Amino acid sequence: MTGALFIGSNIYRGSSYGRLHPLSIPRVPTVIDLSRALGWLPASRYRISPRAKPAALLGFHTPEYIRALVAAETAQAVDEGTRLRHGLGTLSNPVFPEMYRRPATAAGGGMLAAELVAEGGVVYNPGGGTHHGHPDCANGFCYINEPVLTIQRLLDQGLGRIVYIDIDAHHPDGVEPAFAGSDRVRMISCHEEGRWPFTGRLEDEAGGAAFNLPLPRGADDSAYRLFLDEVLLPATEDFKPDAIFLQCGADAVTEDPLSRLALSNNAHIETVRALRPLAPRLIVSGGGGYNPWSVGRLWTCIWATLSGQTIPDFLPEEAQAILRGLAWARKGRPSETLLTTLRDAPREGPIPDAVRARVAHLAARI
Repeated sequence: MTGALFIGSNIYRGSSYGRLHPLSIPRVPTVIDLSRALGWLPASRYRISPRAKPAALLGFHTPEYIRALVAAETAQAVDEGTRLRHGLGTLSNPVFPEMYRRPATAAGGGMLAAELVAEGGVVYNPGGGTHHGHPDCANGFCYINEPVLTIQRLLDQGLGRIVYIDIDAHHPDGVEPAFAGSDRVRMISCHEEGRWPFTGRLEDEAGGAAFNLPLPRGADDSAYRLFLDEVLLPATEDFKPDAIFLQCGADAVTEDPLSRLALSNNAHIETVRALRPLAPRLIVSGGGGYNPWSVGRLWTCIWATLSGQTIPDFLPEEAQAILRGLAWARKGRPSETLLTTLRDAPREGPIPDAVRARVAHLAARI
């Protein structure tokens, strides 16, 4: 494969979990539109995501759950038994018109990505990263667990060692149990301490397969970079992976309403750049991200980094118009910086002693 590939779909355009849900905002369409406006997404780099058929999801999800999910989309309603057993029709995981087709498309994109990198290469699937889904129920806005299904497809191709890295503000509580105790999958997560789903403690090692760093509220680029340099990169290189899957959730930045971390999007850019030489195959997905401007900017920066583009200091008018055209149910307007640039200013500060101690604890395990 020559050059990075981008997997997208029109299903994300206009699809919403509901007007007041955190995922009422456009995310993947913003990335596509910005990338095209900047001349970074020619047709030769773009692939349309297939929609995974129900049978393709049964490597992780139960048949009963997938049947319930398909039926809920068809009926646009669930009964109380389905709600209680499968977590469908809740505030977090509501009934909406594309509630099966949209996550099935994200999963189809991940499985396509695994096939595209079979001989090596880089694929970006920003609609993926749905890392909270459980085998028999929806969880945390995630109806289908795309990372687990994508990693399974990589393993099915005969790859021996996969590193899964998750820099979302929320711990991947659906992925970690799926590969606990594995000697073929190493999982590395950095997430906010005390934040839902309240898993991923420093001591949680998933039978030796996981490295978890809970970051305290307010942790910035400096704290993250210590983790990157002392844990994430050494633990990845030590495993000698055949492939890396990076879940690049955008909710750890300062502007996001669902976390209290204080990273800039430089942390994500640096991670992508540093990981690329460490394996012949790299898949990058989206994940969390609930401020329409910060997530659109961050994920566009990721595509720029993967595809070898130079991020401009100041956006041209056509790209600015895309950001200015975004709407959000929350009150207030973004700063001019969020409307006229892609890359944040660095957000540096003193590294808390607790972070240094936790990083040292993890580094000693490598």
